[in-house]
Formats: sequence, structure tokens, C-alpha cells
Amino acid sequence: MSYRNAIDLLTVASRAASARGIGLEEIADVLERDYRTAQRVVVALRERFPELDSYRDEESGKMRWRLPYKAIAPLLAPTAEELAALTLAEEMLTNGAGADQVQALRSLHAKILALIPSERSRRIEADEDALLLALGHAARPGPRPVGREGIDHAISTALKGTSRLRIRYCGWKDKIARERIVAPHGLLLGARRYLVAVDLEKVGSGIQHFRVEAIEEATVLPESFVRKAGFDLDDHAQRCFGSFQQEDGIHDVAWRFAPRAALRATGFLFHPAQTVEREKDGSLVVRFRAAGLLEMCWHLYMWGDAVEVLSPPELARMVEDHRRDDFASMP
Repeated sequence: MSYRNAIDLLTVASRAASARGIGLEEIADVLERDYRTAQRVVVALRERFPELDSYRDEESGKMRWRLPYKAIAPLLAPTAEELAALTLAEEMLTNGAGADQVQALRSLHAKILALIPSERSRRIEADEDALLLALGHAARPGPRPVGREGIDHAISTALKGTSRLRIRYCGWKDKIARERIVAPHGLLLGARRYLVAVDLEKVGSGIQHFRVEAIEEATVLPESFVRKAGFDLDDHAQRCFGSFQQEDGIHDVAWRFAPRAALRATGFLFHPAQTVEREKDGSLVVRFRAAGLLEMCWHLYMWGDAVEVLSPPELARMVEDHRRDDFASMP
């Protein structure tokens, strides 16, 4: 059996060990092969795994194949690279998400390790530690928001149960915190965390962002709410330059990076829908549509005078007096 065929067979075997098993169309889709190849894979799977069971799906009427998990359990031990990626995900959540999500990921990590035979587990953990140290991620410096477990748990519970949330919140313009009843629609993670929600006590209120660190108390209420029709968190996030979003509308943004900064700028994805243009003098023009001019200013400051704002004019005025030429390095 060729190396590629072996990989394909193991890929299908792992899918077949799921509760619903796998069908021919899914095999063809997963392997990016034709229908006849999928049929041959099923034959090869039965030859190597006699435990393979077949049944007819009640909904589609098509045949599916299923493997007992124990048949391939020894083949599914994670690699050190996969466990390192999980550890890095824990670290990223620790720096940005809520305590309950971090705890859930740590619990998953522990369960995965518990399923690996002890001798192999020790080797994998040693390799994982070495890999994390080599990647320089065993400890990550830099500022990060401070979370509070009770508030994080309340937000998570409300999001999962579509429950109303009572918060004591101190906004940028508030001298003291005041109570609000909100309908949480999601959470944006970045330099700061923002609860994406509707203020239910404001007539005609739209989606707003509430700084999680500015929430002094949070209580899940028994009443549920109906999510705004058509709201999609991913689409909403793409409207923002970062996680902070002013109510200043969406702008057509264009930045020109000087030739000396162009190579460095190509290493950044400033926005998921950005376009990039190379100019004859070696400069780089980045264009995208987003809201959040203030957060753009925070980022642009790091580039000193190596970047010029072409549009919108409001943003150009905001950064005009803050473009320095004495930074020793660019981001």
C-alpha cells in the first residue's frame, strides 16, 4: 500500500469510528476522489478492519459504514505538535477569553492525555514541552485584560442559554457604573474583550459593544430573548478593524506604507477582506472596509511616519499630529 493510500485509509477509518459512521459521498468528499475510488476504499477498509459494520441510513436510505472506536484507538494518539497547539490555544484563551472556556479546554487536554497509554504519554508530553520551549510560547509577555471568573461565567451562561443579562457597567463617558439589561449576542476577543449585545432598555437599540473589563457585576436572568434576525457574529466582526467599534459607520480605508515598511507590512493581515497593491516606487497600499477609527489610530501609531492614511479623511486628521520618525523599529 502506498503512503498516500495508507493516509487516506486512516483518515476514513477515523471518520468511520464516529457515532454515525461514514458514507460513500463523504469518503469521496474527504479524500477529494471520485465515487469509484470511495468504493475501493471501503473494500480496503473491510480487509484491514474486519470489525467494520454496515447499515442503511433511515433518512437518506444510503449505506453507511461504522467502526468500533476500540478498533482504531491505538492509531489516534495525538502528536506532540497537536498537543502543543492545544496548549497554545489554552494560553490564547487565558489572555483573552473567559475563565470557564479556559477551564473547559484544560479539561479536554487532561482527558486526551488520560486516553493515551502511560509510556507513550510520557514521551509525547516531553516532546510537547520541548516544542513549546522551542517555539518561545511557554511564557508570553505583554499586557492582557484581567478576567473575573464570576462575570465570565455569567456571560458564558447567558450566551449559551439565550438569556437576558443584568450588568453593572461603567462606560467611557460614565462617572459611575449603572445597571443595564442586555441581550448578549457574542463575544469579541482582542487587545480587549467586548460583549456584543443589545441594550434592551433602549428603544430601537442596535448592536453595541460593552467592555468586559468595565462590567462590575453580571447576573443571568430567567427571561430569554430573541436574537436579532439575520445577525451573524463573524459578519459583524468583519465590520470592525479590531474588537473595539465606535458608532462611526463603516469607512473605505486605504493606507500607504513607505517602501522601507512595505516588506514588514506584508507580514500583517490588517483585515480579512483587505486588498493589497504594489506601487512603482516600492510602497504598499492596503485597502479594506471597516469601522473603528480609534482602534486604527492605536495601531497606526506603532508605524510612526512609515504609513500614510489615504482615506478616510477623518482618520487622516486623527493621526496627522502623531506620526513620529524616531521609533527604533517598526511592528
